[in-house]
Amino acid sequence: MLDAVAAKSPTPGGGAVASATGALGSALGSMVVAYSLGKKAFESHRPELEAAAATLAGARRLLLDLAVADMEAYGVVNALQKLPESDARRIAQWAPAVAASIQAPRSMIAVANDLLRLFERLGPISNQHLRSDLAIAAVLAEACARAGAWNVMINLPLLTDEKERAEVEAQTRHAVADARARCDAIERACARD
Repeated sequence: MLDAVAAKSPTPGGGAVASATGALGSALGSMVVAYSLGKKAFESHRPELEAAAATLAGARRLLLDLAVADMEAYGVVNALQKLPESDARRIAQWAPAVAASIQAPRSMIAVANDLLRLFERLGPISNQHLRSDLAIAAVLAEACARAGAWNVMINLPLLTDEKERAEVEAQTRHAVADARARCDAIERACARD
């Protein structure tokens, strides 16, 4: 994937990288859970840890699927932009293509925030020797949200509905602020432990 990202090609680009970053954060969170499951000190938290393991595995798969969805969506927008504005194919496919190019990174942001909420809950019930890993998982999830927001914002001007554009922008800014606040809280908690 790294060679594909480095190539002179529009995809995979920032959206796929954002999503892959979130998947890495989820994988690191899974490692924290794996080192906590089966430990006597956390036996009373086994159900929550097992649920977290399943959630993290699902998030990894979803984020990798979103990386592909982002590549596909931007590929369509990129192809349509090369057509004249009066082209029938461009006219017919433009609105759904733009919506898909915005929805994929919005979904990444939502998954990243879900990860951060989960990492907050894992802090007190997971192996203390993996605090740096939990903090790094949170940093990666926040990076996914922030990077995903760049792809939302860069594609917003392609939306023709001003009200929808304003709503998406406001929701995205709020979600990124939430991700930052949660990541900061996780890092502070991990530094204290």
